[in-house]
This record gives sequence, structure tokens and C-alpha cells, in this order.
Amino acid sequence: MKYKINLFGITRDIVGKNITEVEVNQESDVQTVLGILKTDFPKLQEIKSLLIAVNSEYAEADLMLSERDEIALIPPVSGG
Repeated sequence: MKYKINLFGITRDIVGKNITEVEVNQESDVQTVLGILKTDFPKLQEIKSLLIAVNSEYAEADLMLSERDEIALIPPVSGG
């Protein structure tokens, strides 16, 4: 299965593009996909409050993903 991940802010800077893909042998959950991303891009491990949104809603680690899901990495945001 291939999951397309939309990237924003610092995550886009680390990966070097707006979208990346994660490929796994079977259906996976949010935690597994995030772990693969952190292995492929070790600088992501430095982001303490990195969240994943699935279909425009924040997702829990155990949420099972579908290839059709819209997945996004949400970095910490500061306001002003």
C-alpha cells in the first residue's frame, strides 16, 4: 500500500518537497506510518509536537489508514 503524505512548514523543509509517499506491505496505522517517516527523515524526530491529520481531522496513533485517505503532517505552529 502507498500512502501520500502532505507536508507543511518545517516538515516540508526537512523532506524537501510538498508531498512524500510511504509504501508498506499491508494496511497500517498512523503510528506505523509516522515511524517510517521518522526513520526515512531522522530530523523529523527532533519535532516534539508533530501531529498527523487524516481527512482533515487530527488522528490518534492507532487509526488504521486507507490508501484513499488524505494524510498530512502537522508541525507545531506559533502565533503572533
